[in-house]
Amino acid sequence: MNATLALEDGTWYAGVSAGAAGETSGEVVFNTSMTGYQEILTDPSYAGQIVTMTAPQIGNYGVAAADVESDAPKVAGFVIRDESPIASNWRAQGTLREYLQQHDIVAIADIDTRALTRKLRSAGVMRGIIATGQVDPQELVERARAVPSMEGLDLVKEVTCAEPYDFSLSLADTVAAASFGVGPERTASRPLRVAAYDYGIKTNILRRLSAYGCQVRVFPASAPAADLLKWQPDGIFLSNGPGDPAAVDYGIENVKTLVEQGTPMFGICLGHQLLALGLGASTYKLKFGHRGGNHPVKFLPTGAVEITSQNHGFAVDPDSLPPGTELTHRNLYDGTVEGLQHTSRPVFSVQYHPEASPGPHDADYLFRRFVDLMDSK
Repeated sequence: MNATLALEDGTWYAGVSAGAAGETSGEVVFNTSMTGYQEILTDPSYAGQIVTMTAPQIGNYGVAAADVESDAPKVAGFVIRDESPIASNWRAQGTLREYLQQHDIVAIADIDTRALTRKLRSAGVMRGIIATGQVDPQELVERARAVPSMEGLDLVKEVTCAEPYDFSLSLADTVAAASFGVGPERTASRPLRVAAYDYGIKTNILRRLSAYGCQVRVFPASAPAADLLKWQPDGIFLSNGPGDPAAVDYGIENVKTLVEQGTPMFGICLGHQLLALGLGASTYKLKFGHRGGNHPVKFLPTGAVEITSQNHGFAVDPDSLPPGTELTHRNLYDGTVEGLQHTSRPVFSVQYHPEASPGPHDADYLFRRFVDLMDSK
């Protein structure tokens, strides 16, 4: 079946359908990871986005239950160059095409993803539509221009949990944890209670907290700070998630309250941005974002360089950091803020993903740092 990808700037690409039939729209972005397409598909931070994979062939190792980061794919759509004709992996439980069709994800293959990526790098990410079957490309372009902009969009409400729950390892989680390849540097001296805000939390974050000896209770994004504190946690975790952080006003207000309590707090990705906003900083939208498993980040106190996994389209303005906060990590590609900490409270965050999945494990030490803060309390 034919498929078409149309962008708001008037460009369109003809290809073939690689997933479900139909039409989808969203912000078109690109990811430079060589592997991990199933983790990318199921990462809630990609809600509202059509993800382009820059690796030339996708689907060669199929899909497996242990490789998901949420209950189902969260991307708006998927773009690839070559769809692998086979799924060769002893763990595979199906093909990528079957998986996309099962979950009604519209995808397009056989387009020049190099040209698309260069366009997005030059002009910036833009709104787009994928449609299967016979369509009028110019009509798709016009409708792409009507897709809501990511700026000002609160997508957290679409991916957060409905009720609080206690995380426990499933069989698939146990398999995934065993295959992570890096054990915890140390575990907590006692079971530590972590209250985690679910702005679109990735499962591997929960697995890593569990591996370090934490008992995690996950709360909806809109839960009042008082609900988390009532549980008497040893630490607060602020998760990753989609959309514009400045639009998540309820999250920012809760963070302000929690910072004043003095409970150790750790934020990742959107959680990092919400922490910065709660402390008084500001955020802005990047031209094309950082998405992939090969981004170098410098840890400023030691000068060590970490290769990191990233997925974000917004960043913290370094010039807006208020007194009492300091920059701890910086992106070596473009100098953007990758980490910060409070100078008098046990609060820190990073923009990238130390839980990887997919990606390198260089930054797994940050979970140990969180455990150290909670143990010291």
